[in-house]
Amino acid sequence: MAAVAVGPHRVAVLVYDGVTLLDVAGPAEVFKEANRFGADYRIVLLSPTGADVTSNLGIRMTVADAVTSEPAPNTLLVAGSDLFPRAPVPADLADAVRVPAAVAGRVASICTGAFVLAAAGVLDGKRATTHWQVAHELAARYPACHVEPDAIYVRDGTTYTSAGVTAGIDLALALVEEDHGPDLARDVARALVVYMQRAGGQSQFSAPLQGPPPRSPALRRITDLVTADPGGDHSLGELAKHLTVSTRQLARLFRDELSTTPARYVENIRFDMARALLDRGHTATQAATLAGFPSYESMRRVFARKLSISPAAYQRRFSTTRRANAGSASTRKPTPKSSSLPRTISR
Repeated sequence: MAAVAVGPHRVAVLVYDGVTLLDVAGPAEVFKEANRFGADYRIVLLSPTGADVTSNLGIRMTVADAVTSEPAPNTLLVAGSDLFPRAPVPADLADAVRVPAAVAGRVASICTGAFVLAAAGVLDGKRATTHWQVAHELAARYPACHVEPDAIYVRDGTTYTSAGVTAGIDLALALVEEDHGPDLARDVARALVVYMQRAGGQSQFSAPLQGPPPRSPALRRITDLVTADPGGDHSLGELAKHLTVSTRQLARLFRDELSTTPARYVENIRFDMARALLDRGHTATQAATLAGFPSYESMRRVFARKLSISPAAYQRRFSTTRRANAGSASTRKPTPKSSSLPRTISR
């Protein structure tokens, strides 16, 4: 049972020009809603200099003060921006984070706000996450940070990082549960019509796994063959026969150029095709057959390993909304599934 917080809890949200508005509004709405059920969060917007800022949508945001001029917050939230990682984090923004992050009760980032924390050194030696599209860039730019690209949010001690935009709501709900327990957090989730537990990780939202085509013409022949006929016999021996090379040489080609094995590459092709078929409305059984899986069960195991959800659950999340809403002027409110919070990695 989480300890219930007593007394006001100051939540300072660091904003700056170009900040993503939803990164600010989503978590703030969670804390505001929590106040309706007995919490006492005091939300304040702060900027590096105390000057008002303009969000990514061009909306002017009034701030209370400079982040370094305020007393130590109980929670410091650093919102993200489309500017990162396309450009380096400005030194003055990183500098503005260091002192308040060092004295705050806990520090959290939303989406690409992780780049700001990393630039300030806050994530050195810690596990973290960010939006799946830029997780590799965070890992490359800040090697002292241990990036977990599939997590919805990550807790490492008193430091929290979350995935893309709406994952800030997941993280804020987790913080509310930490402060006030699952019952109040569940009330907030119901009021906002969101789930307390989001099944699976970020992989379910990511683009297909296929990367750039291999450099060598020989290996391109193999990948083209697999893509054209995913249900064919693509055992290592059969694929090697197509190139008249040894199985060892073919395995080395895949390892050197694609950083994978022939068997895993075939599985990825089938997985990508199955996702596309499910997106287009095919049943799970049809998708398994057309994508070349030996059986539905084999496809289900791959989905469970890669996405932590079943093919049916994936399809419910990403199939068209037209069938669900046909003939109805309203949609059904989802029921929160449990008192546990979204998948997290902590230590």
